[in-house]
Amino acid sequence: MSALPFHNYKEATQWLFAQLPMFQRDGAAAYKDNLDNTLALSHALGQPEKRFPCIHVAGTNGKGSTSHMLAAVFQAAGYKTGLYTSPHLVDFSERIRINGVPISQQDVLDFLHEAFPTLDALKPSFFETTVATAFHHFAKEKVDIAIIETGM
Repeated sequence: MSALPFHNYKEATQWLFAQLPMFQRDGAAAYKDNLDNTLALSHALGQPEKRFPCIHVAGTNGKGSTSHMLAAVFQAAGYKTGLYTSPHLVDFSERIRINGVPISQQDVLDFLHEAFPTLDALKPSFFETTVATAFHHFAKEKVDIAIIETGM
């Protein structure tokens, strides 16, 4: 295992963004046409996505608006509601919310510290790691339902 490349939230999010696949930098290796890494990461983390029901929102336009509206409806009905969207406007934590409250910077850092041996071994992309962070957080916080904006 490599030494932890981050020690605080700012360094952790910088490390996350460095995991973004870049065709210009990585060539064809930047494109993954399967879910192998996502499934391996999920398995290594105990399949947190299986601990709560989800609604996946996909499509070309309107995913963010639809996801936020669905989350608002479930929250208004009294459900503890997770919401995963992208991109963020100001801070990474905006991508992962429970009842409208972004994940804490400490929760992001704690997850990345805990999961780093697995992340270091699998080398998941930014997206794969971000999804794993959301699913782990939603499972840990025992959401009643999660609204997940599907990405590529």
